[in-house]
Amino acid sequence: MPPKIPKISKQIYKEQALGVLINRYAYIGPHWILHQMEWTSTIYESFKDHDKFLIIIYLTKKTLDFYSRNFTKLNYEQFYSKDTIEIEKFNVSEVAKKINIPKESARRKILELEESGVIRRFKKKFIIDRSAFPFIKPIKSIKRMSRFLALFAKIAVEEKNLQKKLTSENLEMIIKDNFSYVWKLFYELQIPMMVNYKKVFGDIESFHIFGTCVVNQHYLYSKKLNVDNKDRKEFIYESFRDTEMQGLNAMSISDITGIPRATVVRKLKKLIKMNCLNINNKKQYKLNGNFVKNLIPIQNNVLNQLADFSTRIFNIAIL
Repeated sequence: MPPKIPKISKQIYKEQALGVLINRYAYIGPHWILHQMEWTSTIYESFKDHDKFLIIIYLTKKTLDFYSRNFTKLNYEQFYSKDTIEIEKFNVSEVAKKINIPKESARRKILELEESGVIRRFKKKFIIDRSAFPFIKPIKSIKRMSRFLALFAKIAVEEKNLQKKLTSENLEMIIKDNFSYVWKLFYELQIPMMVNYKKVFGDIESFHIFGTCVVNQHYLYSKKLNVDNKDRKEFIYESFRDTEMQGLNAMSISDITGIPRATVVRKLKKLIKMNCLNINNKKQYKLNGNFVKNLIPIQNNVLNQLADFSTRIFNIAIL
């Protein structure tokens, strides 16, 4: 059978995908932010510590980079056929820099991961043992990403930037069949995003809590008005500044994120002090619209990276 040669003319370009994200943000954006907050809750679940999970996925990405450099592609079942995964050598300074935590914090967290058996040294090998912690296979993350990409693809077809409609089932199969490559791209999207938001908020818990309030406000604003025809900047400013919408209380935020209520309350006080959030007389927390301008540069970068990630997946599916 002759090889299937991709047709260059059918591809979608990153610039086209970015244009769709920006022009139809009022429709696509809330779905993306919901996806991100659900994923952030998932990474908190295993260790009750975002940074520890970031260390694990950073080290896993090094292995996925190794596979890619050596033209090795594993599907989902192959990648998770064993509880252990060999990782490349690393040092504390490297990890601290890549996930933006103090060197001593990185040393302590890596030591705790080693003491619990999650990271093991075996002769000359470094291994992550997924059986040593409450590891959750990313099946929900794959389904969420497939649903989001299918929604994105639908809009891209409507905008005549994508020639073929893609279903969430089709995209889920593409992700699973090309898992080691796609998840390398996924981590290349997620790790810098989390690090950049950490630089703004000081820690991932604060970003997690703030982002949960963003999801709530975006959802309520989208439900309140027909916002699909609003451009990105207009939608963001109006949804953040709407004073009539209901906020979230500390208990609801704790239930949604899985973060203990005492920690949530402490971080909420910090976010109010930073002018990220406001609190009303019902003890509900809402976004401070004046804080929006601080996030625009990071959001622009996230959209650029998301456009790159989505373009690569779409082109695997259609070419």
